[in-house]
Amino acid sequence: MTTTLQAWGNSQGVRLPKSLLAALQLKTGMRLQVELSPKKDSIIVKPVQEAVTVRGRHRIEDLLSKMPRNYRAKEFFLDAKGNEIW
Repeated sequence: MTTTLQAWGNSQGVRLPKSLLAALQLKTGMRLQVELSPKKDSIIVKPVQEAVTVRGRHRIEDLLSKMPRNYRAKEFFLDAKGNEIW
């Protein structure tokens, strides 16, 4: 595919075809990391991996890092309150 560098206001941009976006699983509005290749002859575009937050306050990675490595959840059962069958 060949395309043209186009001006948008004070910036320039390249339009990417829908098939390329689909193959890379890129969607409109995604944050992207753009960098120059080591040989400085191409541009590398990657989606930014957003940190997942819990209720807007904590990152799941930080919460998991504080758990003991040998942590195992314990199962518990409550007494029947109605017509439950166990």
